[in-house]
Amino acid sequence: MTKRSPFKYFKTSPEIIRLAVMLYVRFPLSLRTVEDLLHERGVDVSYETVRFWWHRFGPMFAAEIKKRRIDGMKSSRWQWHLDEIFVKINGEKHYLWRAVDHEGEVLESYVTKTRDRKAALKFLRKAMRKHGGPEVIVTDRLRSYGAALKELGAEDNQETGRWANNRAENSHLPFRRRERAMLRFRRMRSLQKFASTHASVYNHFNQERSLSSRNIFKANRAAALTEWRGLCAA
Repeated sequence: MTKRSPFKYFKTSPEIIRLAVMLYVRFPLSLRTVEDLLHERGVDVSYETVRFWWHRFGPMFAAEIKKRRIDGMKSSRWQWHLDEIFVKINGEKHYLWRAVDHEGEVLESYVTKTRDRKAALKFLRKAMRKHGGPEVIVTDRLRSYGAALKELGAEDNQETGRWANNRAENSHLPFRRRERAMLRFRRMRSLQKFASTHASVYNHFNQERSLSSRNIFKANRAAALTEWRGLCAA
């Protein structure tokens, strides 16, 4: 039995939908800017259509990317970098917890209202349930991490240091740029949805260009774009 295409009842071609979602999620662009870019390419759609496409297909594309990459992420069990950032929702402070491996791959994103032991424990359990337990967990000096790891029996795996967690700090920058373009979030659910989708898309196109030659980078970039164009194909 063949899988039904998720684009079946849409008049717009899947190629244009994938392009619109990629532009909006990957780059710090507003919905109206994406509308203008598509118009320049001869595609006449409203920014509300782009919003609908992102909500409908963004998580779907992210799930397929995760499914394809999860088998090749065994090295992610070696070392994790954990950190949390402040995100305001309707003027109220929330916390976005993120786990990043030693290569900059974003493993997990989780939104909570608090930054205590209970929140850290839920975040760690969610990440370990999907990716297994790492050998080393690098964190800052937030006591919630130590308390949560102690309850999980992994306190001996924790490492802290002044510059040790730069990998996690740097991984926040693409999300922060994207957050400013979106003029912040209005609901926890929207933040969780976008953070998870953005992490998958970022992982897919992150080629670590500073670590490879120009030719290798171009080949990897072309392969990532080709794979993106085939997402959710029937």
